Amino acid sequence: MKKSIIISPGDSVGVALAALKKGETAEGITLTEDIERGHKFALRAIKTGEPVIKYGAVIGRATADIEPGSHIHTHNMKTCLEGTLEYTYRKKDTAPVPAGAPRTVEVYERANGEAGIRNELWVIPTVGCVNAQARAIVEAFRKKHGELPGTDGCFTFTHPYGCSQIGEDHERTKRLLQRMVKHPNCGGVLVLGLGCENNRMDVFRETLGEYDESRTRFLVAQDVTDEISEGVKLLEELYESAKNDRRVPRNISCLKIGLKCGGSDGLSGITANPLVGRFSDYMASVGGTTVLTEVPEMFGAEQLLMDRAKDEATFGKIVDLINGFKEYYQKHGQPVYENPSPGNKAGGITTLEDKSLGCTQKSGSGEVCGVLFDGDSLTAHGLNLLNGPGNDMVAVTNLGCAGCHLVLFTTGRGTPFGGFVPTVKISTNSELAKHKPNWIDFSAGGIAEGESFDSKLDELIELVAAVASGKQTVSERYDSRDIALFKTGVTL
Repeated sequence: MKKSIIISPGDSVGVALAALKKGETAEGITLTEDIERGHKFALRAIKTGEPVIKYGAVIGRATADIEPGSHIHTHNMKTCLEGTLEYTYRKKDTAPVPAGAPRTVEVYERANGEAGIRNELWVIPTVGCVNAQARAIVEAFRKKHGELPGTDGCFTFTHPYGCSQIGEDHERTKRLLQRMVKHPNCGGVLVLGLGCENNRMDVFRETLGEYDESRTRFLVAQDVTDEISEGVKLLEELYESAKNDRRVPRNISCLKIGLKCGGSDGLSGITANPLVGRFSDYMASVGGTTVLTEVPEMFGAEQLLMDRAKDEATFGKIVDLINGFKEYYQKHGQPVYENPSPGNKAGGITTLEDKSLGCTQKSGSGEVCGVLFDGDSLTAHGLNLLNGPGNDMVAVTNLGCAGCHLVLFTTGRGTPFGGFVPTVKISTNSELAKHKPNWIDFSAGGIAEGESFDSKLDELIELVAAVASGKQTVSERYDSRDIALFKTGVTL
């Protein structure tokens, strides 16, 4: 088993793939300190102020003289990131990805022609005041109807918003909930309101756009004597239609798949993230769609994404995406580089550039075909970028509301979280997958142990096809299903 790696020619650091001891030789260098797995060591002398190179790019600057074989981390390097920048359009040709093998998935065909990979009944509160009522409706309905044959279950997704919000926060909350109402993974939805919230039901319905009226019901709790029994009655109407839905074969290109990482470690950019990047390239090659978000975790790697923009208009949108999020940080008086997290650092990630260059490995090597801001819908096949923060729950919610059927979620530290769409957890190392089988769906750790990317890619494609065709993720089996709505403004 290989114990270390140089990711890109010209790098000034190597990365430990296993714990290394002082005095060992790694990449031709005698180590002067113990190096934990995922952490970096110097391949050559680096003077104070000189750039540190990893992934073939700058991940920070040395804050002290660093000798060959020394540990490089927060004690002797720092970020180079600053505020908003000017960027130059310099499109680079992306190597064409050979067309992948066609795959068939079994999905539900909705009335508007969209594909859904689940046939669930949902209760969606318009306001946090009725969260308990939404849960009570679902509990009473489940108790009455048991396993709900013909569907994949009945769930509610509670949140604290929908009232005491103004401006963009209010509009965003309404818009995200409306996107959930029309999500193709839902075979029937009950929208539950209170009656006095500023996310008013009448406005919600008027601005919902086209929707399947046979699969959508609305209930205002203040308008009825017993909202629980009324809610159960409306779910029963929806169940009568949804239970007769059947899966049909469609090409895997019908899928829209979100790309996300959380609890990253030093192996994220070496195993799981580049594997997901290869999967993204595969989806593009067969006419499918992938979506990368976490804008703050593009900082330091943004030029690489800009160089892959399909045209100058797309490049301009990426610039707006990056600088817009930096301005959001600055508006609140926060540094744009307040990242990585303590868990990231413990796993070997030192600076935001280090994290971003590993994070964006999930984008693969193909063109960036589309950029989505608040209110935009997915229209471009291939790789898209989506506005939003790195927070796990917010990011997965945003991806689902953008239209993603499922999310590939890579992690080096582990998390039990699952979103309102199936969330496939991919571990960066084998130990995590063995330690947390109740969290992890797929291990990419074998790549660090000598397995090929090609073989792991085949396995991942098979898993995605299986999940799309009905196989439950671990988080689904443990009923881990949450949403978090992004807010930027005041609460009244």
